[in-house]
Amino acid sequence: MEKPNATEDNVTLTKNTPLSDILNITHACKCNSCSTGCKYGSGFLVEEDIAKIANFLGVTEKALKENFLEEVRKFNTKRFRPKILRNGKQYGKCIFFDESIGCKIHEVKPLECKISMGCKPYGEQLSLWFMLNYFVNANDAESMREYATYLKVGGKTLKE
Repeated sequence: MEKPNATEDNVTLTKNTPLSDILNITHACKCNSCSTGCKYGSGFLVEEDIAKIANFLGVTEKALKENFLEEVRKFNTKRFRPKILRNGKQYGKCIFFDESIGCKIHEVKPLECKISMGCKPYGEQLSLWFMLNYFVNANDAESMREYATYLKVGGKTLKE
């Protein structure tokens, strides 16, 4: 990965960029650009996030999954994300988002939320990095078939 310069315009991520490098160029931002995603959806959890969020909320992992999370399948991989309060629409705000204070679990927010930087020129690369590392499974033929279809219809990706 090319390290960011003073203007952060030269960041280039690959699928193989280590998580430690990703975390070095991101922070859990509360700006309006970064909060937009919270108003229209939610980010995905990695396995370690479940225990952290449950502990933070003072609930069991089972209660967290039943009351606050929804399971989603993407590229034949299932992951949890915070429930989306849709109010009859296809989109809605994250169950943990409050208009006045922002993210109610900011200190332990899901990894995808933590690294999503809508205010940075490399924000899209971060989203693609997460997708490639946590959804696309090279050892699962169906995952690869779905990913190939995604690319065929114009989906974006990163270099290896």
